[in-house]
Amino acid sequence: MNTDGFTTCLWFDGRAEEAAKFYVSVFENAKLGEVVRNTGAAPGAEGSVLTVEFTANGQKFVALNGGPQFTFSEAISFQLDCADQAEVDHYWEKLVEGGGEHGPCGWLKDRFGVSWQVNAARLTEMISDPDRQKADRAMRAMMTMGRLDIAALEKAYAGE
Repeated sequence: MNTDGFTTCLWFDGRAEEAAKFYVSVFENAKLGEVVRNTGAAPGAEGSVLTVEFTANGQKFVALNGGPQFTFSEAISFQLDCADQAEVDHYWEKLVEGGGEHGPCGWLKDRFGVSWQVNAARLTEMISDPDRQKADRAMRAMMTMGRLDIAALEKAYAGE
């Protein structure tokens, strides 16, 4: 049994190394790992990058150059629970660099098509409040936002 957790494999069409380097640049606690090159036995040019291992925020990933058969969708996303507005702002802008797009309610897609939820940990606390009126006010406010605005969420939560 593997006691090291699991590794998330992300399938790219020839951009695995570019993607791994991008993600390592976004997160402070990140590093590149082993690069495996194609020996010619797998599809793709001999010597081209087949996989790149990397770690981001303590999570292990492998970026695979698998070809055009599969693409990313919003059915899978990575949720970042940010401690404060500065962290929300950092990820909201950094993850769309180079061609990504902002979406509603804290969601975005990076330039590789990977979906992210840039969440405020405080929002989770607010919408989990047993006082449903307060929780509903925070949820309604969040539904009007692109980038989450923690101060505005706090005001809605408080009924201001």
